Amino acid sequence: MTVSIGDFFRESANWAFLVIAIPTLVAGWRTVTSNHIVRAVLYLVVSLGGSAALFFMLGAGFVGWTVVLVYIGAVIILFLIGIMITRAPLGEKEELSHGTNVKAPAALLSVVMFGVIAWAAIDAYTNEMIAPFESTSTQELSLLMFDRFVLPFEVVSFVLLAALIGGIALARQDEEASS
Repeated sequence: MTVSIGDFFRESANWAFLVIAIPTLVAGWRTVTSNHIVRAVLYLVVSLGGSAALFFMLGAGFVGWTVVLVYIGAVIILFLIGIMITRAPLGEKEELSHGTNVKAPAALLSVVMFGVIAWAAIDAYTNEMIAPFESTSTQELSLLMFDRFVLPFEVVSFVLLAALIGGIALARQDEEASS
């Protein structure tokens, strides 16, 4: 069964998807093209927020809240604190931008990868309607994660803590050297 463009736009869920997906894509694009580091981080927050909203639309509330709490709540704050602690330049710096010799192959590779992934998705689901499914409960996911994966979870938290302490130590070391 094929779905026409008219059928696609008749469904209100598809309109909600577009309202979330388009700003998410624009924010992702601006994240990688912005020359201002703080704006790039803020665009990343919008992009990750859109990703979380798409997970909520799919009925994956646990994954959506994980994106909000871990990525937006922790990693982005860590980026901003790291930028502030290391006194990175906050304005636009043209010398930090890559030249065309790097941008052109990267853009070409991105377009090729998008084409391969889009072709694989279309080929896999051409004649099938995807049936709605019952979402997995948070309790089942938490038992799976914290039963087998509690040790790697704690190791990652210590690595992030060590990175934060190392950033603070490096920033304070620069202050002592300049005095």
